[in-house]
Amino acid sequence: MTTNVVVCRTKKGKAMNPTTVSPKELAELQQAGSGIDLIDVRMPVEYREVHVEFARNIPLDQLDPTAVMQARNGSSDDPLYVVCRSGSRGEKACEQFQQAGFTNVINVDGGTLACEKAGLPLVRGKKAISLERQVRIAAGSLVLLGAVLGWLIHPALIGLSAFVGAGLVFAGITDACGMGMMLARMPWNRCSQGTIACKLH
Repeated sequence: MTTNVVVCRTKKGKAMNPTTVSPKELAELQQAGSGIDLIDVRMPVEYREVHVEFARNIPLDQLDPTAVMQARNGSSDDPLYVVCRSGSRGEKACEQFQQAGFTNVINVDGGTLACEKAGLPLVRGKKAISLERQVRIAAGSLVLLGAVLGWLIHPALIGLSAFVGAGLVFAGITDACGMGMMLARMPWNRCSQGTIACKLH
């Protein structure tokens, strides 16, 4: 079994971009001793909660594709695998690598959630609220606040709800969530060590 055969996917006869690998195929490669280099691009607290045993953490908002490849000590041509929670942030990370000129980057289809279902070895630590849930909580709270303020104080304040709603529509169309990026930088989404590689306690 070769890496190219395992990871290449097609859809209606066309190569997908970025290339993906299923958790089952990733496990087979790892068990075959292929020397998997896997980076987890979630927030440090998400990584601390649960991550694939052989993954290292480099948060998406701190990702420097060139620096990552240079740190691989001459193995920049070898496949680099990327995982997040469900696949979306991993796809964004792969796109950043591709824009920097590194094409042998492979997204784990379905992310850590799929890896857990597939039975890959995981490391578990302190529980955390996922970024997706934080966005839903924050957006819902702002919409509710705008409605209440518009009713109690001045109708114009309902514009806050409209603004948040427009932001959610924009995020859905572009797959770029400004609120998510802002929340990712909040202190509660950082490990106390303040390092990129979050250590387990």
